[in-house]
Amino acid sequence: MSKRLTKSQLMAAMSETWGVSKKEAEDHYDALVNLIYAEIKNSGEIMLPGLGKMAKKHRNARQGRNPATGETINIPAKTVLKFAVNKAAKDALL
Repeated sequence: MSKRLTKSQLMAAMSETWGVSKKEAEDHYDALVNLIYAEIKNSGEIMLPGLGKMAKKHRNARQGRNPATGETINIPAKTVLKFAVNKAAKDALL
């Protein structure tokens, strides 16, 4: 398995594909990320066509077990971020 793409490698690939400078590619990427953050904060989810859906999900409080001691512990309720890959992405990659 090869190493993951770094942000600078991603920006270089995007700038080459789009025919813009690396700085412009990074600005566009940052704007997209900020748009995704804002949409999830406002509506709780965002659909990314061709990739999937990112959404906030509430997890109820529950009991768990400390694997080291076997002691029962209480896990508080919290909100988590979930990403579900859509069928088009699965078909293209798997």
